[in-house]
Amino acid sequence: MAEALVVRNLSKRFGGLRAVQDVSFSVREGETLALIGPNGAGKTTSFNLITGYFRPDAGSVLAFGRELVGLRPHEVCAHGLARTFQVARPFGRMTVLANVMTGAFLRHRKPDRAEMRAREVLDFVGLAARADVPARDLTTIDQRRLEMARALATDPRLLLLDEVMAGLNPAEIDQAVALVEKLSRRGLTVVVVEHVMRAVMALARHIVVLDHGQKIADGDPAEVMANEGVIRAYLGTGYAQAAASGGGAC
Repeated sequence: MAEALVVRNLSKRFGGLRAVQDVSFSVREGETLALIGPNGAGKTTSFNLITGYFRPDAGSVLAFGRELVGLRPHEVCAHGLARTFQVARPFGRMTVLANVMTGAFLRHRKPDRAEMRAREVLDFVGLAARADVPARDLTTIDQRRLEMARALATDPRLLLLDEVMAGLNPAEIDQAVALVEKLSRRGLTVVVVEHVMRAVMALARHIVVLDHGQKIADGDPAEVMANEGVIRAYLGTGYAQAAASGGGAC
């Protein structure tokens, strides 16, 4: 299977802080990869480097064979990468439909075509009935769905999801997991940054772990969860013991 994304020796410093240090990993087409680690590990910074919001001090980012370093965010998006953000910031006074149309206009310049595509995406994420509601009136989970819908409306080949399950209750997390699984079944390549380990274990067959800006593990869930460095830096012995006994953790 071809590689959708190849990150090589990515580094970024902010003053005296090394936010990302020599990070490398790859994602195969159609794969769901989870990028995990403690707060401040460099996960969102890595997303910002991949998608053109920050320029790396060193390293390379190849997506579907093209170098992305030096491209602006809208150029990265046009190449087939879309992302969500940790904090959902919709255009609050605009309707849900209008918000999603802002993404659809990337590929569909005529308003009627953009509206058609936006409605298709809203139906897919379960927001069709809320299309005419102002975005500011949505619940937390529906704002997460809207954030995802805006990204999907750009017709990406690779979707980067930054903590889309933050603030959700267990039932809502299950709904969000089911939605990401639907995307995966459609062949979309997905990279998720997530702290909800139950969701990570349900979705990802490949996990990369960062700590203090450095990669400390890279592999399948079983080997990553058994990694002593990952347990010390992030999971804790409680999670490791629960996972070993089959109990898991939230």
